Amino acid sequence: MFKPPKIMGILNVTPDSFSDGGRFDVVKRAVARAHEMVSEGADIIDIGGESTRPSADVVEQAQEFNRVIPVIEALTGLDAQISIDTRRPEIARAAVAAGASIWNDVTALEFDDRSPEIAAKLDCQIVLMHMRGSPKTMQDNPGYKNVVAEVMADLKARINIAQKAGVKRDNIIIDPGIGFGKRLQDNLDLLGHLDDFHVLGCPILLGTSRKSFIGVIDGSQVGERLGGSIASALWGASMGASILRVHDVEETVQAVKVWKTIGER
Repeated sequence: MFKPPKIMGILNVTPDSFSDGGRFDVVKRAVARAHEMVSEGADIIDIGGESTRPSADVVEQAQEFNRVIPVIEALTGLDAQISIDTRRPEIARAAVAAGASIWNDVTALEFDDRSPEIAAKLDCQIVLMHMRGSPKTMQDNPGYKNVVAEVMADLKARINIAQKAGVKRDNIIIDPGIGFGKRLQDNLDLLGHLDDFHVLGCPILLGTSRKSFIGVIDGSQVGERLGGSIASALWGASMGASILRVHDVEETVQAVKVWKTIGER
């Protein structure tokens, strides 16, 4: 019951990510931060070279490549898994060749028609995240009649497409996409029913760290959401999330350790 989730540390090597844009967009700083997060207890480092914040513009493939691949190459031998956070199959292929073992795709392999086939050939773990629209448009009037049922149906469809292309079921991880084309109530409904997603038979990744729904609840700015981030992460852990994607690794690791210890008393 109290199996602790893995901690995925966020490493945005971008100038414009919503929380830490520009802090780690130099290889030396990014590599140092990756090692720091591992020392804090991260099991996975998720490296992204294109912001997926609401209204974010598309980054050219060559620019994304130049941001992420040198960092991954410099992390050879890191005592943690490396995940590439990208929509593009060619970036994923290069990242896996450089040492990544997880492809985290916010479009659930839908951005490029070749993505499912390439994912199958890569034979790495694949995160299928739910999002309607694109980062540029996803918050333009999102609407659901039953957000839990609709997100679950969409993820089930993407799982089926991935499997038909040859992706192994054991390699698939799902993410309900908190904050991606969802209103506050949608996010709360998904969190409240997160355990329903176990019926899909895949590990669940949850990313709530510093997201705007926390600020909608209490008026906090992005740098003031540590408490809300940890609260939602522990809620996810109690609902059986297998991976927590976070900015604040050290604090989340401590929180999970205390939560687990209390549960095992």
